[in-house]
Amino acid sequence: MRDFALETYFSKWEFQAKHHMTASDAQTVNIDELLELAGKSADDFLGLPLCYTETWGAPSLRDAIAKTYESLNARNIICFAGAEEGVYVAMRVLLDKPDHAIVVVPNYQAAETIPLDICEVSGVPLDPENQWRLDLDEVKRAIKPNTKLISICFPNNPTGAIIEHADYRALIEICRENDLYLFSDEVYRLLELDDSKRIDAAADVYEKAFSLNVMSKAYGLPGLRIGWIASQSTEMLAKFEKYKHYLSICNSAPSEYLAEVALSVGEQLIEKNRRLMQANAAKLDSFFTEYSELFEWQRPDGGCIAFPRFTGRGGVESFCKNLVETAGVLLLPASIYHSELMATPADRFRIGFGRNNMDEGLAAFKLYLDGRLPELTS
Repeated sequence: MRDFALETYFSKWEFQAKHHMTASDAQTVNIDELLELAGKSADDFLGLPLCYTETWGAPSLRDAIAKTYESLNARNIICFAGAEEGVYVAMRVLLDKPDHAIVVVPNYQAAETIPLDICEVSGVPLDPENQWRLDLDEVKRAIKPNTKLISICFPNNPTGAIIEHADYRALIEICRENDLYLFSDEVYRLLELDDSKRIDAAADVYEKAFSLNVMSKAYGLPGLRIGWIASQSTEMLAKFEKYKHYLSICNSAPSEYLAEVALSVGEQLIEKNRRLMQANAAKLDSFFTEYSELFEWQRPDGGCIAFPRFTGRGGVESFCKNLVETAGVLLLPASIYHSELMATPADRFRIGFGRNNMDEGLAAFKLYLDGRLPELTS
C-alpha cells in the first residue's frame, strides 16, 4: 500500500505543533463530562467487564446508531474500529480485480488508494471554480461496462462542499440505472453550517448504498475509535463481518459503552459543536478578509474543515512549512490531497474550525503574517 500522506504528515506535526489549526474533528469532551451530560454514573462505567464484544457491535449500540437514520434498524448496522477500518473492509469486499470504481476528487486519501490497490479507478472532480460542484456528466462519462462502485464524500473532505439536492437525487438514479454500489462517506453529516443543505443518508434512500459514519467528527469523540457502516443490504454487511474477523475482530467494550452514552445525548453534543463552528467560521470570515491579499476564502457548506487558496509568493507548500516551523501553526498543504487519478489544486491548504483553540491559533497566525507580509506579497 502507498504511504498515507496525511497520517505521515500528522505523525510528524500533530502532537508537536503548538497550534493545531487543521484538525478534522469537532471539540471533544472528557469522560466525566459525557457521563454527567447523559445522567450516567461513573460507577456504571468503572464496573464494565473488559471482555470481547460482538463483531457486529453491541446490539444496543447498533440500535442507538440505527435511530440516527430514517428507515434502518440494528440489523442494518455493522460497527468498526473507526471509520478507516470501515473504508478498508468495504472496498476489499465490494471490489475485485476485474472491477472499476469511480471516486470523487479531492478526497480522503483512503477513498482512492485502497480501491487502487484492488482494481481500476477513475476520478471525477469537484470544480473549484463552481463552488466545488460535481459534474454529473463527468460521472456518466466515467462509467464503464465493468464499473461496480461510485465513492463520494459530502460534506467533502477537504473542501466542506455538499452536493446539491437535485444533483444528489440524480446521482442516485445514475447508480440505480447502472446497478452500481454507492459508497457514501458521511462522517461530517449533521455538521452543516446551513441545515437546508443537508442531504439524506445514502443508506436511507438507495438500496445499494453504504453510509459510513463515526463518532469522531460531528460528535467530537475520536478517541473512542467507533465507526460504522449502514446499509439496506444485510447480505453485504454479513460479508463485511467475515472480513472484520481478520482485522479488529471486535471493538473496545468501554468505547462501545461510551459511544452508546454519547448517542443518547447526540443532539446536544452536535448542537454544541455546531454553535462553536458557526462562531469559528465567522472568525475565519474576518481573518481572511483582513488578509485578502494572501488568501481566497470560500465558506464551506458543512463539516468543520475548509480548503482556502493561498495566493501569496513562494507557493503553499513552502508557506505551510515555514508557518509550522516558525510559528507552530499547523495547516495541511495541497500536496496532502494529491490524487493519482487526476490533477488537483496545488495552491490550497486545509484549515479546521471545529475546536475551541481558534483565538490562540489565529493570533499566532496573524503574528506570523504581519512579520512576513512584504516577502509574501511583493
